[in-house]
Amino acid sequence: MRYTLRQIEYFIATAETGSITLASERLNISQPSISTAITHLETELQTQLFVRHHAKGLSLTPAGRLMLVEAKRLVEQAENIYTVASEVNDKIRGQLSLGCMVTLASMIMPELSHSFTSAFPETRIIQTVSDHEELLEKLQHAEIDVALSYDLLIPEGFDFVPLATLPPHILVAEAHPFARYSSISLDELVDAPLILLDLPISREYFLGLFAKSGVEPTIVMRSAHQDIIRTMVANGYGYTIANVRPRSQLAMDGRPVVRVPISGGQKPMVIGVITLNQNRKSRLIEMFQQHCQSFVSDAYIPGMVAPTMERRKAPD
Repeated sequence: MRYTLRQIEYFIATAETGSITLASERLNISQPSISTAITHLETELQTQLFVRHHAKGLSLTPAGRLMLVEAKRLVEQAENIYTVASEVNDKIRGQLSLGCMVTLASMIMPELSHSFTSAFPETRIIQTVSDHEELLEKLQHAEIDVALSYDLLIPEGFDFVPLATLPPHILVAEAHPFARYSSISLDELVDAPLILLDLPISREYFLGLFAKSGVEPTIVMRSAHQDIIRTMVANGYGYTIANVRPRSQLAMDGRPVVRVPISGGQKPMVIGVITLNQNRKSRLIEMFQQHCQSFVSDAYIPGMVAPTMERRKAPD
């Protein structure tokens, strides 16, 4: 074998980004090094892996697409050697592919990942951000090892370990009439313009809150991007429903938003760790799950105001 795992990793990064420049930025490696590695692989394998498009990056050839599948499998098998070794000598090391629900990722993922790799310096976390539905698919296809998401829909074949609860609330602009409310019912929201977070399964949860109460909201806009929704709310376009509560009370443009709890004992979302239901999980996955359980709870959620923190601040 006259190619290296490093060259394979360069190939994967280039294939996924479609650009030697972007692959260079992702890996923090010079562009000539990546170009040389790809040329070497094509020469060694005697096949063209990429089509070069002038000023438009690269695209995989049919052979390159097949190669990408095998290359990822090869790297995964190589990483598993570390996992096996760590289980033999009880040392935690290796690479963990972590997926996170998009609405949670910017708050919970950086601190949680950093604290784990700091506790176990010989580990590495590869992060993926997606919606709940795609995370389940990626787990099913072994594209990720663990997911951080909600308990909205957990089919058979998956394990869910709960970490913290997130009751629903509305967000409104500081000058909105609802901003003066201590809490608000779904009936009071019916005629107000709703900007809906339009993500698979999440939207069903939000709309299900209304359906359970026998009312229908007035949806004026939908978006899959919570930062955009938050900024539109701050500018007075309407209200939105959310469960996550960032510690910052500002939208992306610097305007404040106000959170108002929804009354009536509405079903909360539950943050948890999702894995495939297997007879035996790797030591690395088990340790990460334990780390999540010790690090995330109703008393503390990275990047958020946790439920018990809020209750302590609430007036008697």
